[in-house]
Amino acid sequence: MKLVKLNELPDLGVSHNPRIRKRVMIGSGEIPGVANYARAVFPPGEKAGNHLHNDMTEVFTCESGRGEIRVDDVGYVFAPGVTVVVEAGEVHEIINTGAADLVVSYFGVVE
Repeated sequence: MKLVKLNELPDLGVSHNPRIRKRVMIGSGEIPGVANYARAVFPPGEKAGNHLHNDMTEVFTCESGRGEIRVDDVGYVFAPGVTVVVEAGEVHEIINTGAADLVVSYFGVVE
């Protein structure tokens, strides 16, 4: 059993944009097949730019705020309650298009 308290985790920058801050609840290798489970906060106007993972599917859920998630150059509204699954090899980015922080929970599954 593992008990994680979000407010006790270190605040880290995401690899795609260090101005976006994350707290990793489950790190790589802690659960077989799970690359990570984290919560990221995108300040207004920030984005995790276009990138892809050839060996990982990612699942993103918007907790609060408003933004856009783009997958293979198609944009989708990213608002509270929306979950998007990005398959391995799909180019994706998340952009905070709102005036408040965009809060996103996400995890990766290694294929």
